[in-house]
Amino acid sequence: MIWLKKQFQPVDNAPLILFRIVFGFLLFAETFGAILTGWVRRVLIEPEFTFTLIGFNWLQPPDDNYSMYIYFGVMALCGIGVMLGFYYRASLAMFTILWTCVYWMQKTSYNNHYYFLILLCVFMLIVPAHAYASLDARRKNSVVSTTCPRWCINIFILQMWIVYTFAAMHKFYPGWVSGEFIAMNFAGKSNYWLIGSALTQEWLQKMVVYGGIAFDGLIIYFLLFKKTRMPAFIISLIFHLFNSVVFQIGIFPYLMIGLSVFFFEQETIRRIFFKNKPVVNYDALPLPNLGARSLATCLLMLAYFSFQIYLPLRHHLYKGDVFYTEEGHRLAWRMMLRYKSGRLNYNITSQDSTWVVKPRDFLTRKQAAALPGKPDLVWQFAQYLDKKYKKEGFGDVEVRAEGYAKLNNQPKFQLVDSSVDLSKVKWQSLKHADWILEPDK
Repeated sequence: MIWLKKQFQPVDNAPLILFRIVFGFLLFAETFGAILTGWVRRVLIEPEFTFTLIGFNWLQPPDDNYSMYIYFGVMALCGIGVMLGFYYRASLAMFTILWTCVYWMQKTSYNNHYYFLILLCVFMLIVPAHAYASLDARRKNSVVSTTCPRWCINIFILQMWIVYTFAAMHKFYPGWVSGEFIAMNFAGKSNYWLIGSALTQEWLQKMVVYGGIAFDGLIIYFLLFKKTRMPAFIISLIFHLFNSVVFQIGIFPYLMIGLSVFFFEQETIRRIFFKNKPVVNYDALPLPNLGARSLATCLLMLAYFSFQIYLPLRHHLYKGDVFYTEEGHRLAWRMMLRYKSGRLNYNITSQDSTWVVKPRDFLTRKQAAALPGKPDLVWQFAQYLDKKYKKEGFGDVEVRAEGYAKLNNQPKFQLVDSSVDLSKVKWQSLKHADWILEPDK
């Protein structure tokens, strides 16, 4: 019970304030950068059909060429609002809603950090990260505070532990341990300036394979202890900057670097970044009593983190290997583990005729490349074709997918039962779909 009370004990909020500033800047960089790099155009404007979260088919980008640029521009402004602490909660709430809609709007460019960003936004909405060094604190004296409950710091540490721990666990599979995935990934990067030739060397690839497992599995523990904290932070900097350069995964490495601030002593952060911030011996304050609100907070956090642990483990509830079936793959911190490729066409049968549809005739190159290895996309496109041809007057058509998929350099296999009419199949999100196949073992 004492440990629980300590979670509500006031501590210096310097790490939280510093992270708010970094987080707001990264929100701006992610969204404004999506415009500048052409990501918005390629992923949301050019496609005729967008693979949404199943059940959210209505959440398609507007047909015009400008709305999504305005949409992302608004998010970029919200990021600046978060960074400056200007109408902080309104800015962050708006960003969270808009970003979540983008996340649900498209799955072709699924990335773990898009999902991670939503979780961090929710955390930042419920903590008082604008209580100091913000424009809100200047406008409203009521939000000014130099402290926050200890749990406002610890929830970020626990979330990072979940991310890193499952990232390490998921790497214990043949495609990663053998170096197959890394060799395939690095083969296309031999032209990188300065480091390209090194990336093709077997010694470096083995270092990445085993170093990745060791880093993900141990970094949190080394950051938690004072004697190992600074060396661990330096290693973390090198690790994430290497990932940023080599894998080009957006702001995710910088988010993880920024989150490291929560492991350092609050007084250290205050002394370095907020020298004018008042010094208070918060440890001398008595432990607070746990009221109904505190207990409700504890129960809410218990439910949330229990669900966060369930999600990466849920693939064990499905029949088959998640690397092939993809059931339970998303929201599970299965990061940079495999390549899926293949070829797939659709056989359409109406009352009068039968014809073949090539996905590339309707989808962008990136969408068509992602389709063969992901059963949910295969099913969604079948539903799209069914509705399209019904609308065009072909009546009740049958839609069957035929092709193969490959995992890394493994032999090709049939992913979808070609005898099943996918237009008549309902999506099953909580159990294995029998029409999803995998190689015989």
